Amino acid sequence: MIKFASLQFRFQAYVALVVLVIVGVLFGVTGPHLVHLYNSTVAPCAAHNDCQSAILALTNTDSSLQTFGNALIIFVPALIGMFWGAPLIARELETGTFRLALAQGITRTRWLVTKIAIVGLASMVVTGLLSTIVTWWSSPLDRVNSFVQPGNVAFAGRFSSLIFGARNVAPVGYTAFAFVLAVAAGLILRRTLPAMATALGGFVATRLVVSSWVRPNLIAPLQRIVGLNDKAISSLSFNQSDGRFTLTAVASIRNAWMYSTHVVDRSGSAPTSAFLAQACPARNGGDPLTSRCLSKVATKFHEVVTYQPGSRYWTFQWYELAIFLGLAVLLSGFCLWWVRRRLA
Repeated sequence: MIKFASLQFRFQAYVALVVLVIVGVLFGVTGPHLVHLYNSTVAPCAAHNDCQSAILALTNTDSSLQTFGNALIIFVPALIGMFWGAPLIARELETGTFRLALAQGITRTRWLVTKIAIVGLASMVVTGLLSTIVTWWSSPLDRVNSFVQPGNVAFAGRFSSLIFGARNVAPVGYTAFAFVLAVAAGLILRRTLPAMATALGGFVATRLVVSSWVRPNLIAPLQRIVGLNDKAISSLSFNQSDGRFTLTAVASIRNAWMYSTHVVDRSGSAPTSAFLAQACPARNGGDPLTSRCLSKVATKFHEVVTYQPGSRYWTFQWYELAIFLGLAVLLSGFCLWWVRRRLA
């Protein structure tokens, strides 16, 4: 059964091997230049006081490859689920060839476990290798992508939704889940195309739920009190709308996942519109955020930042891997139950 399942999978294996070779050569040839550019321009930029231009030059290098690498790792799990997982059982149920395999004295459990194990493990290995290549190639870029504006759960640096899902071990878990989900859809629906569509929708929905609601609540965030000064604040905005004034500050916490920022006083109250209008009067339509304005606000107010530190990146990676591997195991158990009880 193992040999037969391997022979059935050989075309997909050849395609995966070709893709790995192409990606490996493409990123292997261009990667050393990116590392050299980082080491020669960005690493010593503080001494030359030109970090902004050095970082801009680095991030603009090989921009098409950056997009391709991120898109590759993001879409590969879904594609593997659709084109490797969905037809794995659904195609045999459509054509009736599964009866031939079962007529050879092979139990339903062994038939299903062998097919899932061979193709599923191959899927995880392919994704793991692709993720390793892209992670290595993108490492100089990930070091400089440190800051973002906080909003309703904003991401920074390696925690950004794009980077986190396309690096290291998390994509392996995504692939395992997408593959087994597609197999389960094929078992239930018994049609390849409906199974592909169902698997894609289920995978995307699960990824969104985990990234938007599960991941932010896996570990309790930290809080930091930051003074309103040029060294601690990366940006400060003073807004006026309908006669009301608001002040927004963004703290400079490298590689942090910023949940929220609030400018408050010791009692936890935000500055009133009347106070801001008096402390920071705009003159001649200009920017009211002068040093005098900032010093007045800083005497009474500070910023409270709720965030996840960059040191927790790998913890979140392993948690997410465990979540999706756990879902894959549960779905595998469901598939075994279904093939024993419902397959006819």
